[in-house]
Amino acid sequence: MPNVGKSTLFNALTGASVLAANFPFATIEPNVGTVPLRDQRLFKLGEIFNTKKIVPVGVRFVDIAGLVKGASKGEGKGNEFLSHIRDVDAMAQVVRCFEDENIVHYGSKVDPIESAEIIGTELLLSDLDMATKSRERLLGAARSGQKEAKEAMAFLEQAIEGFNNGVPARKQGLSPTLSATYRFLTAKPMLYVANVDENDLEGKSPLAQSMRDYSAKQGAEIVMLCAKLEAEIAQLPEDERKEFLASLGLNESGLDKLVHAGQKLIGRSSFLTAGPDECRAWDIQLGTTAVQAAGKIHTDIARGFIRASIYSFDDLVKWGSEAALKEKGLIRLEGKEYIMQENDIVEFKHNT
Repeated sequence: MPNVGKSTLFNALTGASVLAANFPFATIEPNVGTVPLRDQRLFKLGEIFNTKKIVPVGVRFVDIAGLVKGASKGEGKGNEFLSHIRDVDAMAQVVRCFEDENIVHYGSKVDPIESAEIIGTELLLSDLDMATKSRERLLGAARSGQKEAKEAMAFLEQAIEGFNNGVPARKQGLSPTLSATYRFLTAKPMLYVANVDENDLEGKSPLAQSMRDYSAKQGAEIVMLCAKLEAEIAQLPEDERKEFLASLGLNESGLDKLVHAGQKLIGRSSFLTAGPDECRAWDIQLGTTAVQAAGKIHTDIARGFIRASIYSFDDLVKWGSEAALKEKGLIRLEGKEYIMQENDIVEFKHNT
């Protein structure tokens, strides 16, 4: 919804210094930024290897304008704003869980559940409209017996029935291939970001708790943070940032939690490479094999793949060095089909 703290949060994520304007539709064109994943493993590896360079992975965020009731019919430029969501992998819906009479809000009162349900309904109505129009265009070809048209018609009729019953595409068991073709908004995974008051970082207020209960019923993840506070934290140098978080009793910032949740939501993971020149996290899809991971570094490494020398980040931290791991037999050799794991530190052996 407008004025829930989306752009303030986006600016904090991307390190922007200008906070959002305090009026609805402050964002018109979508803002795009790739946010580095603050990976504590890399900082630790940097200490162990005394490395010159640290390279994290990033998650791409797109900040679109606030949606309102009737967006699927064009209210508040809703059709244009909804179109900005079609190409993303997942959605993070920011909901306002704080009271502040100095910040205007859409509707008669601050109600995060009502806001979430309005957005959910507008996404559903947009998908219903798309599916209905697509079905109409296929009628002639399906009646003439074209196999692909008939299959698409059956898919769309199933989707339309579900949408009319208030069921999002992600819960309908629809064909993943055809769902990707039609790019249904409600097929995308969703997480909620509860923007709480700076005095309620744990989300214990009635507004925050109601949103936590709602997300649980929806089977969705939720991240609690204060966008205003996160914007301030984002401007601090690294050492001051750690001290400030510690004073709040936090191990990581809300932004870090959001980026980690975003990575998980879109099914991404990472493996690590480490040495004195560079410690780096490499972005991969869950289920990536060793040879595919090698190709992320360079296609020649994948082409000439011999084996992967792998050890665990946790083992390295426990024993302190690669030499100690070798002595204890904790470095293993894996072949092409090995499935990469989140804490793997790897060196690929290959023919040049």
